[in-house]
Amino acid sequence: MYRRLSGIMFPIVTLLLAGAVLWGYQVNQEKNSILLKAENQYQRAFHDLSYHVDQLQRELGNSLAINSTSHASQRRGLVNVWRITSEARNEINQLPLTLMPFNKTEEFLSNIASFSYRVAARDLTKEPLSPEELQSMSALHERSKEISTQLRDVQSQVIANNLRWMDVEVALASDEKALDNTIIDGFQTVDKKVSEYDDLNWGPSMAGLFEKRSFQALSGPVVTADEVKQKAGAFLGISDLNTIHVVENGDGIEYSSFSVTTKKPNTQEDISLDYSKKGGEMIWYMNPRTVNERNLSPEKAREAAQSFLEAHGYKGMTAVSYDEYQNVANITFAGQQNNMIVYPEKVTAMVAMDSGDVTGLQAADYLFEHKARESKAPALSMEQVKKSLNPALQVSHETLAIIKNELDKEVLCYQFSGKINGGDYRIFLNADTGNEEKVEELKPVDVEVSA
Repeated sequence: MYRRLSGIMFPIVTLLLAGAVLWGYQVNQEKNSILLKAENQYQRAFHDLSYHVDQLQRELGNSLAINSTSHASQRRGLVNVWRITSEARNEINQLPLTLMPFNKTEEFLSNIASFSYRVAARDLTKEPLSPEELQSMSALHERSKEISTQLRDVQSQVIANNLRWMDVEVALASDEKALDNTIIDGFQTVDKKVSEYDDLNWGPSMAGLFEKRSFQALSGPVVTADEVKQKAGAFLGISDLNTIHVVENGDGIEYSSFSVTTKKPNTQEDISLDYSKKGGEMIWYMNPRTVNERNLSPEKAREAAQSFLEAHGYKGMTAVSYDEYQNVANITFAGQQNNMIVYPEKVTAMVAMDSGDVTGLQAADYLFEHKARESKAPALSMEQVKKSLNPALQVSHETLAIIKNELDKEVLCYQFSGKINGGDYRIFLNADTGNEEKVEELKPVDVEVSA
């Protein structure tokens, strides 16, 4: 009996064992194939990075060699710098460097990309490169040459010693304190070198980029915690101020503020607000809850939000965009001044679609951008500028507006809203030059709630 059973089981076990060996071999082959593919991708990204950094310093050198009056050639050179830098940054993102400090080099490349794009985007015939910008370009050329040299040294060692990027990934993932790896050491040397560079005077094009918002720049006196408690009580309609708790954040720094919390009636959930220490202005407000029903139309939600804003001092706001998620509407409003829409002055209200309650308010942009603006008549009339529009655009609404352009500068525009190619669009044309500043595609609901 046992002999007969073993005669049956032996070929079955043998077959299973052979299948397991074959399966293990296939899994191992697939794993090796994946690792080889990953290694090849890392190697390609690294060698492309070395090549593009080398091209970057050459293109910067070419741009500096061009006559300062050759604006078209300067623009082409700066566009090439932006393109090459963007490719280099993309290649850095493809390498396993997330666990390695390489942020200074990435920031350096990001600043070059922003600088070259912003300068190339402006009219160099009217606003040529300043002496400070030319000096910065010269410094960028020298620094990129140093980085290129260091990367080529690492590249030479990678090729000569047949080094693998998969070893870098393993070394970084192991979280060892002492990482002895040629590639890691080389990249750390590059980043350390970049961190030692002096700050550059990037000129007017980059001024807005590096300008940090600071609560210290706000108008008004410094307020106390008790004053903030009174403001929060008035905003929430709470008479018993003992139920309101105020905590000061970042005492003595530029972002110092007060955080306010209080409990919702009959629940243990928090209502939260933040106020600036300078001026005592509300930064944001949150009174979140689960919204299970949708009883309001977008237009009714907009009306509820507008009434809330009017009641709390945000006068004359107009809805400019609408979004909705989990029965909560997020409606962005912009300020109005002298019969024009001021897009930098914006607040976003969150409206519960079951009852119309405003469950949140984000007012930081309004806080920093709300100010009296000089009333300046546009150089061109609306009819003159309108001739620059696509003739196929069916204009339904037109008005003056202030927006921020790609250089983060406020510009006076004519805003035209209408349909073209089956979609709704908002087009902004410069009121002084007639040039197109921005185009936005609108959702049907944006058109429904917008003025």
